[in-house]
Amino acid sequence: MPEKIIQLNEGAIKDELKELVRGSVEETLNDLLEKEALELTNAARYERTAERQGYRSGHYTRNLTTTSGDVELKIPRLKGVSFEMAIIERYRRRESSVEEALIEMYLAGVSVRRVEDITEAL
Repeated sequence: MPEKIIQLNEGAIKDELKELVRGSVEETLNDLLEKEALELTNAARYERTAERQGYRSGHYTRNLTTTSGDVELKIPRLKGVSFEMAIIERYRRRESSVEEALIEMYLAGVSVRRVEDITEAL
C-alpha cells in the first residue's frame, strides 16, 4: 500500500494565521474603543439618559500599522467629552507587541478559543 504524502505550504499557512490575528486584533481594538466611548458618555448609541455626559458624533478611521498588517481603527467622535484613548497613545501609528504575542501563541499550538479569551483580556 503506497504511503500518502501530505505537503503543506508553510508560507500560505503563515499568511492565513497573520490575517486571522490581524482581524482579531482589529475587532478587539474597535470593541475596546466603543466600550471606552460608552463609559465616557454614560450612554450607548442613540440612548437617551439623564446621566449622559456627552454625545456621539460618528467616528473617523485611522490606520495602525502592526506586524500582522494594517489595522483600521474606528475612533469615536464625541461632543462635550474629551476622548483620549487609553489603549493606544495619541498620534501612535505603529504597535507590535500584542500581535507578536498572538502569533507566537498560534504557532505554539494554543487553541483559537484560548487565544480569543486572552485577546479579550488584553
